[in-house]
Amino acid sequence: MTAPAETSSIPIIDLEPARTGGPEGLAKVAQEVYQAFKYVGFAYIKNHGVPQELVDDAFGWSAKFFSLPSTEKNKAPHPAEGWYHRGYSGIGREKVVQMVFDSDGIAERRKIPDVKESFELGNEADERMRNIWVPEESLPGFRGFFAGFFQTCSGVETLMLRLIAVGMGLDESFFLEYHGDRTNQCRLLHYPAVEEELLRAGKAERIAAHTDFATMTILFQDEVGGLEVEDIHEKGKFNPAPYIPGTAVVNIGDLLMRWSNHELKSTMHRVRAPPLVEVLGKGGNQGRMTRPRYSIPYFVSPDRDRLIECLPNCYGVDRPKMYEPITSSDYIAMRMNATY
Repeated sequence: MTAPAETSSIPIIDLEPARTGGPEGLAKVAQEVYQAFKYVGFAYIKNHGVPQELVDDAFGWSAKFFSLPSTEKNKAPHPAEGWYHRGYSGIGREKVVQMVFDSDGIAERRKIPDVKESFELGNEADERMRNIWVPEESLPGFRGFFAGFFQTCSGVETLMLRLIAVGMGLDESFFLEYHGDRTNQCRLLHYPAVEEELLRAGKAERIAAHTDFATMTILFQDEVGGLEVEDIHEKGKFNPAPYIPGTAVVNIGDLLMRWSNHELKSTMHRVRAPPLVEVLGKGGNQGRMTRPRYSIPYFVSPDRDRLIECLPNCYGVDRPKMYEPITSSDYIAMRMNATY
């Protein structure tokens, strides 16, 4: 496990010993994962099982989708309900908020739009929240590719859940038993170019500081940059988490932090402007704009009806439970409905 200076102590963990090294390799990597999630909340992982060629193809398909005319993308509209997180959302539709649930508070934050568009998809076998695809003739092959990509990412989920369990001293299959239905979400994100002036004036945002909702997130990002993670030593200070070839970024979500009674850390992160480029504006004036950015997060969630309550080895006489039990679906719906 290594932590290059530019990632401000976010470790890089090689999963290969866990994949091929037997019980000893699994135990070694499990401790590295546990330490990363306990003290940082984030890690880079390499040799994770998703071939780079497949990741490159995923970004290619994502770019093709977002380059479609709005009339085509809107043939797969995100439903009005926030909890039904499938389909296409145009720029300004979603506003990420952090633990704000009252309508006035949400409305206030929505005055500064998130300049991004997204497409959400899940397990094709999920009958309670069916995928919403554009027609095949709009982008032939798009649906088939991402249905397969989703399943490939679920293999990384399986390995990471095993590692987290072993690292916490639980049975290797503990978390797997809560994630059998693969009620996960794969998200395609596009951040179009935006003027520096709007960002500096507070009239636009990428994504404000937030934590993720569920068990963990596996993120594939492009080389543009922009992801920032809160410093583990200085609250309110955010450090770049740049693209590192051959890796994915993994972080835990609030549900796992609740589950572990805060033994594991759900860390604030945000997307700010990546490096700016000079452009020729109206009237021949020079200005600066962000570069377009793409990312593909894969959000791992427990089965909807499973009750999430404090892990048996995470509380005691001197360590009271911090949260009441809650089902996975109730918690995630509560967070999603505040976002849309």
